[in-house]
Amino acid sequence: MATESADIAEKGLRVAVVVGSTRSGRFAPVVADWLLGHLGARGDMTADLIDLVETPLPTTFPSFGGELEPGAAELLAAVTPRLEAADAFVVVTPEYNHSFPAPLKNAIDWHNSQWHGKPVGFVSYGGLSGGLRAVEQLRVVLAELNAMTIRNTVSFHGAAQCFDADGKPLDPAADAAGKTMLDQLAWWAEALRDARRLRPFAA
Repeated sequence: MATESADIAEKGLRVAVVVGSTRSGRFAPVVADWLLGHLGARGDMTADLIDLVETPLPTTFPSFGGELEPGAAELLAAVTPRLEAADAFVVVTPEYNHSFPAPLKNAIDWHNSQWHGKPVGFVSYGGLSGGLRAVEQLRVVLAELNAMTIRNTVSFHGAAQCFDADGKPLDPAADAAGKTMLDQLAWWAEALRDARRLRPFAA
C-alpha cells in the first residue's frame, strides 16, 4: 500500500496556476477559484496558486551579467522555485487593450528555463472577446520560451455575468471546457515530463 501511494504521488502532475491580473477590484479570484476547484477534484494533478498580487516580482532588470537590485532576489525566491518545480502551467488572464497585463509579462520575462518543454493552458476572461486576444499574444511569447501551449482554452465573455453569487458558472459548458483543457494539459504534461527525464531539454 505504501508503494502504491508513493507511485501515485510520483505520478501526480504539479500545475502552477499563474494569476496575471493585479488590478484593484479584479475579477481574477473568482475565475481562479473556479479553476482550482476543477484541479482539486482531479486525482492526477495538484495545484500551486501563484498570484502576482501576493508574490510581486521586481520590475527593474539588471544589465546582462549585472547584479540584482537589493530585495530582488527575495522576491524571485518566492516564485522561481515554484515555476521550476511545475510540470505544467495554467495562466489566468484578463485582456487589457487587446493584450495581457504588464505584471504577467514581467513574470514571464524574469524566467526562461522554467518554461522549457512544459505545457501551458489558458483561462481568460473579459468583455465581448473574453480575453482571447490576450491568449493569442501569450502563445507567441511562450513559444519563444520553448513552452507548448494547449489548443483548447476556457474563455469567459462578459465575465461578471458568467458566475452566480457562489462563484459557479451559469453555463454548464464552462465546466465541460475546463475539463477538456485540463485533460489535454495532463496528456502533454505527462508526456513532456517523461521526455525531459529521458533526455534533458536542449534550449
